[in-house]
Amino acid sequence: MRRAVMLLTLAVAAAGAQVPAQGDPAASPIVIRAGLLLDTETGTAARSQTIVVENGKITQVGGSVTVPPNARTVDLSSATVLPGLFDAHSHLCFEFVPGRDSNELQTTLADPDSFRSIEGVQHARAMLEAGFTTVRDVGNSGNYACTSVRRAVDQGRVPGPTILDAGRMVAPYGGQFRLQPDRRDLAEPEYFFADTRDEMMKAVRENVHYGARVIKIAVDSQPYIYSTEDIKFIIDEAARAGVKVAAHVWTKQGAHNAAAAGVASLEHLNGITEEDLELAKRNGVTAVFTPMTEAMLRLFRADPENARQEFEQELRQLRLGYKVGIPIAFGSDAILQLPGKDRGQTTIEWVDSYSAAGLPPAAILKAMTGNAARLLGVDKERGAIRTGQAADLVAMPANPLDRIDALKQVSWVMKNGRIVKGQAAR
Repeated sequence: MRRAVMLLTLAVAAAGAQVPAQGDPAASPIVIRAGLLLDTETGTAARSQTIVVENGKITQVGGSVTVPPNARTVDLSSATVLPGLFDAHSHLCFEFVPGRDSNELQTTLADPDSFRSIEGVQHARAMLEAGFTTVRDVGNSGNYACTSVRRAVDQGRVPGPTILDAGRMVAPYGGQFRLQPDRRDLAEPEYFFADTRDEMMKAVRENVHYGARVIKIAVDSQPYIYSTEDIKFIIDEAARAGVKVAAHVWTKQGAHNAAAAGVASLEHLNGITEEDLELAKRNGVTAVFTPMTEAMLRLFRADPENARQEFEQELRQLRLGYKVGIPIAFGSDAILQLPGKDRGQTTIEWVDSYSAAGLPPAAILKAMTGNAARLLGVDKERGAIRTGQAADLVAMPANPLDRIDALKQVSWVMKNGRIVKGQAAR
């Protein structure tokens, strides 16, 4: 009998199955008393609301609910509750070290994939504790380091947000690097070089085979860039495998080509014009601006004036996107930590940039929840507080609709019905 139990236990562990332990909060209903409940889709708030969570899902929401037998209660009657936050442009397994690294190539050479996976585990936990319950990791994770992190999170081995990762970034020869002819191998496997249609097809299929949940392409980091037809080919191949395409675009022409092709998202958009923002909007594209804070840019730029000018330029682009009305999903592009902060605490600082660009709190919250959920294709499961959704919730003392920097004081986090930060259910 002991041997049979041992074999069953090993089989469950090998399959990564989740067996609720005795007393596991996710195994019994939880009733959450919210002092203020935000609807981030409409930018409205309701007082004295109750949320019932059963088996990791929201089963009731409202001012009056039926409390299930044996339910435990979380008293957040003095707090503001809203859906878990999204970062649609993260790099969990990439860390730029000021003083050591002068560019991205040096970073990828300094840290092996095994160490980068450990960094990814650390950053995933920090992101979750900061209130980010879902992230899209858009590459720069070596040889699928982030896929390993995602698997560990999915199996409950380590805490972290829901992760949709890109695997190896697909790019014209060289990727985002400048290589030397006697060291041609330095940028792989960080990037998957794909210049012909056969190479593009292989890049998509290999990424999907090794677990990528999104395809990331670097359109215009070299003098030769992907054409609209190239990008459409990649989109079609990705669609056959059920995944979307995110496009790194830095120049005017690169942004135009990707907007015309109809990628799922444009990343950065530093050189995009108003005309191409309109084109992207018509083609159903979501914009993921990544306006680094001025404090972050100062860590990369030797001249503080250059940092200030770059900051202002990124704000102008974000302001233009908001004016055009293209759907905007929050993205950070954080690849290091601000002094004294972890990756999650650093990432939430990006709300200051969105605010400085003139976006009202309601628009920023929608970019961090519903818009991002739709881009990632998980809006039927996450991104809102409604019946049937996963119980991904965060709470804080103040109302971010009044002041967006209230998001920096997340005091309570629930992920899939499990409380991972703050007071437990009683």
